[in-house]
Amino acid sequence: MGKTISVALQKGGVGKTTTTINLAAALAEKGKRVLVVDIDPQCNTTSGFGVDKENAENTAYTLLLGGTPIQQCIKRIDLEQVDLIPSDKDIAAIGIEMVGVEDKELRLRKVIEKIKDKYDYIFIDCPPSISLLTINAFVASDTVLIPTQCEYYALEGLSLLIHSMNLVRQRMNPTLDIEGIVITMYDSRNNLSRDVISNVKSYFPNKTFNTMIPRNIRLAEAPSHGMSVLRYAPEATGAEAYRLLAEEIIERN
Repeated sequence: MGKTISVALQKGGVGKTTTTINLAAALAEKGKRVLVVDIDPQCNTTSGFGVDKENAENTAYTLLLGGTPIQQCIKRIDLEQVDLIPSDKDIAAIGIEMVGVEDKELRLRKVIEKIKDKYDYIFIDCPPSISLLTINAFVASDTVLIPTQCEYYALEGLSLLIHSMNLVRQRMNPTLDIEGIVITMYDSRNNLSRDVISNVKSYFPNKTFNTMIPRNIRLAEAPSHGMSVLRYAPEATGAEAYRLLAEEIIERN
């Protein structure tokens, strides 16, 4: 049985999608069976894997509405050896379309359970907010992976996320846990970076990954080419960082 991990933080621009794409690719590179589910209305994970988000069919949107079986939504990304359930912009309205629908918070868990044993890891890229989509992800997940940028507002987002996780744990998924906190956009020359890391480790001493993701131009360039940094620039420091993070994930599990 695979492990389902939401990648989430209640703040945009922290490296959430970058982490989803590159960690999935790094685990696949190590021979793991990986599925990525994009439920972010921005669809950046979809385009980051080279899929045209404007013309994607059989997406997470149609999956959650119950119109498409999950097996038909899975697309193979041959370059990365990763499977993907893409997103599209219509998913932004899912909360409105499902008003009054019974057990709407359980939709994603029910469909993932049908294919969970086919994968070692299933990553869900969440929106940067707590919405019906994020709640679906948390209910479907075993753990939450939290990318945290080295700045003050990211710490605020972390606090809000932990509060939201506690509510989901109390009401819908009592076993939900933190997979780990990964520091992103790290700059060793920046005093603020060191302060943020110190604060995070003091509150979450056993949940903060040793691997930190540096600021790296190749990481920023890779999505425009529709591939992970491991394929785009395999020798880049960003690629090596995600390989090390993948090793930590495997060791923890």
